Amino acid sequence: QLHLVESGGDLVQPGGSLRLSCAASGVPLDNYNIGWFRQAPGKEREGISFISRRGGTIYYRDSVKGRFTISRENAKNMVYLQLNSLKPEDTGIYYCAASVHLLSEATIGLGPMYDDWGQGTQVTVSS
Repeated sequence: QLHLVESGGDLVQPGGSLRLSCAASGVPLDNYNIGWFRQAPGKEREGISFISRRGGTIYYRDSVKGRFTISRENAKNMVYLQLNSLKPEDTGIYYCAASVHLLSEATIGLGPMYDDWGQGTQVTVSS
C-alpha cells in the first residue's frame, strides 16, 4: 500500500519561499499521478497543483500560477512543490495525494479521485 509523508512546511514571511516534499513508500511512485492540496483555516480543502506519472502533464490553480512549481523525481519516490512569493492567503495545511487517474485541469481538486493521502504539513505566511 502507498504511504505518503509531506514535509517542509514552516513559518515564513510574505514574499518568502518554501519547498514542500512528498515522500512515497510501499509502492513505486511512478504508478501514480500526484496532486497537492491545501486547506486554509475555516475553508474547504482545494486542489492547487497536479502532476502526471511521468511529469508530462502539469496543472496549477489560478491563484498559484507563476508562483508555485510542482516537480517529481520518480527514482527517489519524491514529489515537490516549490512555493515562491508567498502571501498570507497561502497559509494552510498542505497535503499531497495520489491518484491512478489522469485528471483534467477542471478535476484536479476532486478529493474522491485520489486514493491515498499524506498527513499534511503546515505552511504559515505571516510577518
